[in-house]
Amino acid sequence: MQGKHPNHKKKNGARRSFTELGTGESDGLEPVLPLDLSTVTSVDDLVRGLASTAFGGRRAGEAADVLEAMARDQDCAVVLTVSGAMTIAKMGLVICDMVERGLVHAVISTGALMAHGFVEASGMTHWKHDPRMDDLELYEKGYNRVYDTLELEKNLDDAQLLVEEALSAIPEQQVLSSRLIHQELGKLLATRAKTKGGRGILRSCYERGVAVYVPAFSDSELGLDVALHNRKRRREGRPVRRFDCFEDLEHYTAWCRAQKRLAIFTIGGGTPRNWAQQVGPYVDLMAKRIGEKTELLRFHYGVRICPEPVHWGGLSGCTYSEGVSWGKFVPPEEGGRFTEVLDDATIAWPLIVRAVMERLDRRPAPKKSFAAELAPPPASEKARKKATR
Repeated sequence: MQGKHPNHKKKNGARRSFTELGTGESDGLEPVLPLDLSTVTSVDDLVRGLASTAFGGRRAGEAADVLEAMARDQDCAVVLTVSGAMTIAKMGLVICDMVERGLVHAVISTGALMAHGFVEASGMTHWKHDPRMDDLELYEKGYNRVYDTLELEKNLDDAQLLVEEALSAIPEQQVLSSRLIHQELGKLLATRAKTKGGRGILRSCYERGVAVYVPAFSDSELGLDVALHNRKRRREGRPVRRFDCFEDLEHYTAWCRAQKRLAIFTIGGGTPRNWAQQVGPYVDLMAKRIGEKTELLRFHYGVRICPEPVHWGGLSGCTYSEGVSWGKFVPPEEGGRFTEVLDDATIAWPLIVRAVMERLDRRPAPKKSFAAELAPPPASEKARKKATR
């Protein structure tokens, strides 16, 4: 966001002075510094050095500073939004690290990303594409290509069996939502961890009470699994399981409204980013259109890693400045702090997160004081509380 420098005195139509030129220091500017790899001994050293360079390197270094600020703000809850094929690209454990280290407190994702991550966490494998195999051969052999990586059709078939198992554990009368389904899948992964699979996004989120929302749930392999489950029930003369996407919206909105400050860390853009950011306008509309008493709700911090340029007009390339006009973000002059990294997330994201992890290892962040997960307690917990009354 550009503005007028406080020292600027405009002289309309006048030639600039030949003797009173700025020195950089005279205007409080920061110097750029050469990246000296001989002094770099850690990822954090590298990223800090990049912050004093230019272009994409500087943006990556600044993003690490903003993520660290999110972590050290005791009253700040962080929303992670993720789009693109990040799990089949093997970035899933980066999300696990962010969740497990307390850098993220809610996750909003595409359905495909969670599906491929679930496959991986269940102990199945993705494969590099051999360019000697054309797409027709891949189809015939059940190899689903995502750019340069393959998802096996057999993986998805095996994952569907696990989805059936998870659905069977949810009470029949319970209205389904993406949060509830992914919570149950995370629980399933946690119980299977001793024998099959390992770390995974849904498991990490389940074990730490971090909600996972997939706004376009039906646009995913896991969503199709639920649809097939209902078709089978209908064919057997059984009532279908009801799914309500607004359960997710209201749960997420209530969680956001319970926080003192909010931050957003975005990979890509798309539906996850817009769905997460619309909470501010939604709360405004509650007051304006239906007379509810609400307070202004905007994000104070933001980091976005996405190579899409702004001039295409899509949400993925939308700047935080544009979001200020919608009431989604606190403007910088009121304390908002935002950085946008126009780079491939598979390069920039791991570097930024690892740098902040190293900083927090050296000097831990204070314990967060924000509102915890709003989901109702498990049935066993409710029964215990009732018995002690």
